[in-house]
Amino acid sequence: DLYRHPQLDADIEAVKDIYTDSAVSVREYGTIDDVDIDLQINIAFLDEEVATAWKVIRTEPIVLRLRFSLSQYLDGPEPSVEVFQPSNKEGFSLGLQLKKILSMFTSQQWKHLSNEFLKAQQEKRHSWFKAGGTIKKFRAGLSIFSPIPNVAVPAARPPAQITTKQLIELFFSSQAGGHCKNIPTLEQESIFSLQIMKYSEQRIPTLNEYCVVCDEQHVFQNGSMLKPAVCTRELCVFSFYTLGVMSGAAEEVATGAEVVDLLVAMCRAALESPRKSIIFEPYPSVVDPNDPKTLAFNPKKKNYERLQKALDSVMSIREMTQGSYLEIKKQMDKLDPLAHPLLQWIISSNRSHIVKLPLSRQLKFMHTSHQFLLLSSPPAKEARFRTAKKLYGSTFAFHGSHIENWHSILRNGLVNASYTKLQLHGAAYGKGIYLSPISSISFGYSGMGKGQHRMPTKDELVQRYNRMNTIPQSRPIQSRFLQSRNLNCIALCEVITSKDLQKHGNIWVCPVSDHVCTRFFFVYEDGQVGDANINTQEPKIQKEIMRVIGTQ
Repeated sequence: DLYRHPQLDADIEAVKDIYTDSAVSVREYGTIDDVDIDLQINIAFLDEEVATAWKVIRTEPIVLRLRFSLSQYLDGPEPSVEVFQPSNKEGFSLGLQLKKILSMFTSQQWKHLSNEFLKAQQEKRHSWFKAGGTIKKFRAGLSIFSPIPNVAVPAARPPAQITTKQLIELFFSSQAGGHCKNIPTLEQESIFSLQIMKYSEQRIPTLNEYCVVCDEQHVFQNGSMLKPAVCTRELCVFSFYTLGVMSGAAEEVATGAEVVDLLVAMCRAALESPRKSIIFEPYPSVVDPNDPKTLAFNPKKKNYERLQKALDSVMSIREMTQGSYLEIKKQMDKLDPLAHPLLQWIISSNRSHIVKLPLSRQLKFMHTSHQFLLLSSPPAKEARFRTAKKLYGSTFAFHGSHIENWHSILRNGLVNASYTKLQLHGAAYGKGIYLSPISSISFGYSGMGKGQHRMPTKDELVQRYNRMNTIPQSRPIQSRFLQSRNLNCIALCEVITSKDLQKHGNIWVCPVSDHVCTRFFFVYEDGQVGDANINTQEPKIQKEIMRVIGTQ
């Protein structure tokens, strides 16, 4: 057997002390002087909705596998890093992002690590646990009256009995200073396995806030969105195509066909709008397949005509071809080499989580089969929303916006457009996100029943609704959105009922964007009209909404 470095065992014990025995496992490859250390990162803290959108299994730890030299440990070569979830074989693109981050972290830290350095720190480590050591001083310095952040201390236990493990947790968290990129340290001493576990725990909740390629923070007008994405720097766009994150697009086209067609239809509406220079945002960043060093579609050199041509090719192939993903790609490449790259961009740049609702989960009173769960808030915004909800409560209201605006909304969030160039209908009741408990008002904002930007009256909507719903539907129910030139969209949002919410009769204005979260999305096609008389404040309507949300 090859020599096993004693520092390795000391570090493994330290991980077990602070976490649990099951948080770390070791596998030796004695004949080749390698050892795998598997560190289990618990991600149960993620919301169910976030975990679903990120395609992770929140009940199963993420495993960080570090491969060291068995005999040299920290004096050996830099360890390789693998990131995986044992049951999550397909589409674990989050693992790619985390692996990239942790490999960079390892390279930076490795320069400062050696077994000698750690050995020299041993005495300092032991001083923590002596009668006059740091733990005791740290404990004495804690106010027993102040709440302890990020440490689960049983309520019945007096503060004087906080365990050493919890104090070390607290020391880590107090040093982290709130920024997820801070390097965790413990009394200037680096137990590398502990460091990388702490760093992973800091980074995971905010992965959506950083570019998957360069790991720099996104700069979005309205805060970050739910899904991790690539930033708009040209270098990142090029790297994105070689990083492998795009492989998720193939699965998306196959499984969420109706969602893909909806995204394409929204893109078309924004592109064909006379307001496209304002609302077609973001403009695509697409690498030229014939010249991978240049961008075929570049936000700095907008070419709406060429974009329209590629989009027409996407639509004609998707309307005609019901084949496999590869078949669709082949047909598109033949028609226009930029069609398929554009489709990939439309799918991957959507930063909201959209899922078609099965019939059992649909809201019957909305009178359309095109119903979707729509979640676009990242974990941090959702957390702020839930905190506000506990304080002030919440209710549901509609938000109507013309189809041409949804391309941007899905990528930038519901923004307060009042007094900006994005504003369309005026801001008669002040600045904020406009909502209504009454469906007919929001249907009017969506452009339903009339020309593009004229607001229909409630009576016009009721007449149209009655007329449309007596005509037998000639087109098959499974037809999707690409043939339709007349789509209307309306969202059902949850809104915080604090004093900030201004109610002017049935027109509500919420000036705090953090207080509005989208929940459902409804699409009406070819002149379909929704019921104009729905009031979200009626008990039977609220009960039905809660029934559907309760089974999420």
